Formats: sequence, structure tokens, C-alpha cells
Amino acid sequence: MAGAAHARARSNRASRGRRSRAAVRRRRATTLLWILVALAALTVGGVLVSENLGRKIQEVTLPLRHEDVIRQQAEEKSLDASLIAAMIYTESRFRDQTSTAGAKGLMQILPGTASFIADRSGGTGFEVADLADPDINIRYGAWYLRYLLDRYGGSELAAVAAYNAGHSRVDEWGGSQMSIGDIRFPETRHYAQEVLRRRGEYRRRYSAQLGI
Repeated sequence: MAGAAHARARSNRASRGRRSRAAVRRRRATTLLWILVALAALTVGGVLVSENLGRKIQEVTLPLRHEDVIRQQAEEKSLDASLIAAMIYTESRFRDQTSTAGAKGLMQILPGTASFIADRSGGTGFEVADLADPDINIRYGAWYLRYLLDRYGGSELAAVAAYNAGHSRVDEWGGSQMSIGDIRFPETRHYAQEVLRRRGEYRRRYSAQLGI
């Protein structure tokens, strides 16, 4: 009898041990599952936070506004939308402002240049105050850029330099045949380099928005 009792006791202890080990395994599995869920949530959340942060940083470092007008003007005037965006960025960082020289709006157009554009493009009733309107400002700036590109046989460097320094200066520097080293004004040379560099960045980062 004593032997049988000892055997039952051993069997009970073994059974309790198996149940205990099974419970431990279940707790471990549950803990592991929650850890995996938490890691997945952190990963997804981290990606979302990273994407949102990246977008916020991009909006500050390389902003884009009025892309609908830019796309429309690029198509209408056979221009590169990323070039228009890069010029706006370099001129004004997409902010309406007036320079010390009197250039106005997003594309920093001088009143005299705006009057020339209005006369040549058939604009009627134009007033300098209209340059504060982003739509009009971009339209005028795009028209003038197209005019300069045509003047210099499609040379973007010459057109961009003339936008900044005037076409009489660019004519002196070689016109359509000029190179970046021919630009004698450091400010204009830096301006042209900045526009062409930013054009590449806008093309890479905003191709969908600009319809490229």
C-alpha cells in the first residue's frame, strides 16, 4: 500500500510539474506575442513618425506651393515645371515679398519688367499691385522665362542668368554660348548655380506634384 501511495504521489507531482511547465510555456508565449505586437507597433509608428517628420523638414527646406499654377504654366509655355519651382524657391522661398530693389512677389518681378511683359503678352489693365497675386506673378515670371529661353536659343544657363542680371549683361558674357565661368557677377553666378541645382532637387522630390 505504501508503495502504491508513493507511486500516486510521484504521479501527482509529475502531473503538477507538467501542468506548471505548460503554464510557464503559455505565459512565455503570451509575453513573446505582446513583445512582438509592441515592436510591430513601434516600427509602424516609427515609420509614420519618420515619414511625417521627413515631410515637415522637406516643407521647410524645400517648400512647394501653387503647384497647380506651376504645372499649368509649364505646359502652356513649354517649360520645365521643376525649373519654375527652383526659380521661385531661389527668388523668394515661395513667400510673397518685395526686395530692396522693388522686385515683387514669388518670382521677384520688377515693375518695369512686369509692364514689358504685360505689353508683349497682351495683358490689359495691369497694375503693379497685381504682382502680389501668386497666379499672376507666376504667369508673368513664366512668360519672361520663356522669352529669355527663346532669346538665347534654349540655353537655360543664359536665361536664368538674364533673369537675375538682365539680358544686356548676359549678351556681354556670351549669350547662348556662355558658360558659368563667363558670369562676371558673383551674385548672378551663385544665383544661376543655385537655380539649376534646386531644379534637380525639385524634379527628384516633387515629380508627382509637378507632373514631371
